[in-house]
Amino acid sequence: MSESMTSGARAVSVASAFAGMRSVGPVMFRAGCPDCRGRFELAASALRLAIGATSRTTFYSFTCPDCGAAVRKPAGERIVELLTGGGVRTLRLHAP
Repeated sequence: MSESMTSGARAVSVASAFAGMRSVGPVMFRAGCPDCRGRFELAASALRLAIGATSRTTFYSFTCPDCGAAVRKPAGERIVELLTGGGVRTLRLHAP
């Protein structure tokens, strides 16, 4: 089988694997500001996740859309899983 035929066959199988899937809207995360007590939803692009060597150095951050405060909150395993699965940009922190 030629290379072009193999590539074409693969493209058809990938396309058929996704047949029937619907487009999904952007993921939104509920958050709150400890400064102004505002409650809101943020897109994944508004959040940053930093993963450190310990639970004390693993956190997510965002800027409060209501008061402009820089907010930093701890992120346990479940939060890390949800944020990474939702497309939040992640920074891995390395200890010296």
